[in-house]
Amino acid sequence: MPKAQSVRIRRFHPAWLAAGITFLTLVASAGFRSAPSVLIMPLEMAFGWTRDSISLAVSINVLLYGLTAPFAAALMERFGIRQVVMGALTAVGVGSCGTIFMTAPWHLMLLWGVVVGMGTGSMALVFAASIANRWFIKRRGVVVGALTAAAATGQLIFLPGLSYLAVHHGWRSVSIAVGGAALVMVPIVAIFLREAPSDLGVLPYGAPDDWEPPVKHSMNAAKLAIHTLKESAKVRDFWYLVASFFVCGLSTSGLMGTHFIPAAMDHGMGEVAAASLLALVGVFDVIGTIFSGWLTDKYDPRKLLFFYYFLRGISLFLLPSILFKTVHPSTLVFVIFYGLDWVATVPPTIMLCRAIAGPERATVVYGWVFAAHQIGGAIAAYGAALLRVKFGDYAIAFYISGIFCVLSALLVLRIARGVSNKELVR
Repeated sequence: MPKAQSVRIRRFHPAWLAAGITFLTLVASAGFRSAPSVLIMPLEMAFGWTRDSISLAVSINVLLYGLTAPFAAALMERFGIRQVVMGALTAVGVGSCGTIFMTAPWHLMLLWGVVVGMGTGSMALVFAASIANRWFIKRRGVVVGALTAAAATGQLIFLPGLSYLAVHHGWRSVSIAVGGAALVMVPIVAIFLREAPSDLGVLPYGAPDDWEPPVKHSMNAAKLAIHTLKESAKVRDFWYLVASFFVCGLSTSGLMGTHFIPAAMDHGMGEVAAASLLALVGVFDVIGTIFSGWLTDKYDPRKLLFFYYFLRGISLFLLPSILFKTVHPSTLVFVIFYGLDWVATVPPTIMLCRAIAGPERATVVYGWVFAAHQIGGAIAAYGAALLRVKFGDYAIAFYISGIFCVLSALLVLRIARGVSNKELVR
């Protein structure tokens, strides 16, 4: 029986194992992505460092998390996913555990900012995009949605526990827990993750019998990343995606992911309660992102992005009026609403990258678009802290972010004008 036919009658395609290992890896690495919001207040109390100096380390982390992504995507294309991911997990583990010895703000910036930022950036969402592009033809949107939701699931698993450790066992226990989780995943990736379906003699999930893999690039990773940026920069739609994803990072990881817990604590809420609310955002983010992936497989991604950004902007305008000392029903409504929208933007954005750049360079292009996401996040992580120091609360930061979200909602409708819905979702 031909290989292609034998694959079709299997009940379990190995693509789902690759997706499962990727999901677990992203969940484990999400611990340090969620740790900054838990550690800001404990570090202030332990060392007497100012909030803006701590937030600068977070900003460096968020920035490098994004700027590393396109080069990591190119490295994955050139040398393989497993090698890059194992190296990244090791960097996250070593950098995280190394913070227990720090005594000055620059130590935090080096370990938390640079080492862990580059480690997490070498996986990030380009890891999810690479697995989805290599292993799936059908159900790609759903898979991207599920893998994107892994970061939110990591928040769900880690945030309440990390906040408990910080309160009852000190901030160093948080670093050890997160570093250990990253290091545990290294042998799991080495043993179970395969590079591509061809390693197992199968076709990608949903591939036709005559499917041929994209041509592998021979140029080195840095040249591939830079060359892809130069070519993409000539396309107007690329800049629309860059601008919109810049705002996505500004309004999620940079602002809410970093400062929601300190903002809630400013209003008298306990750290564990605030962390639990942020984890609850992660619960609904899982639901929203997977559903967004399903919608992306069926509907125009531009229209989906319009609704996501517009609704997020409205929710941020309302947030300053609903932060209370206790968990109020309106607070829970915001958490549910915002959680459903948190990273729902990712599946349609990846689909648009693929439509604009083609399958051969879609992942690297998305790496650059994701870099813009993290630049926005870095600006918000530091800028919101400066606004908090100057004005005494985060309200202005929330309002500014909301305005940019509404503007992005209008911008994304201009992407790929003249391209049919069928061409975008194929």
